[in-house]
Amino acid sequence: MTQQGAALQTYNNELVKCIEELCFKRDELNKLIQQEEAEKARLQHDIRVLTEKLSRVNESLAHRLNARAEFDRTIAETEAAYMKILESSQTLLSVLKKETGNLAKATEPRSSKDH
Repeated sequence: MTQQGAALQTYNNELVKCIEELCFKRDELNKLIQQEEAEKARLQHDIRVLTEKLSRVNESLAHRLNARAEFDRTIAETEAAYMKILESSQTLLSVLKKETGNLAKATEPRSSKDH
């Protein structure tokens, strides 16, 4: 019976050792799980923050693109109007030169041959 008791004690010690080893491995795994859950939460927070920043940048970009389009439209309209002014000025200058020439001819003294 002592031999059986000794064997039973050996088995019991091995069982306890195996259970302790399993508990240790479970605790180590639990630590890794907690670390990954914390990392997951941090990443989700970062994603939320970055998504909000991206949204703000997109809104700002859309506003600036609209403003640039307005600048482009205003510049194009102003340049077109300015070209019309230049054309009108050129036409006015041509007419004025022609009229000045006509007035100069009209005010020239007549030569004696013309009489």
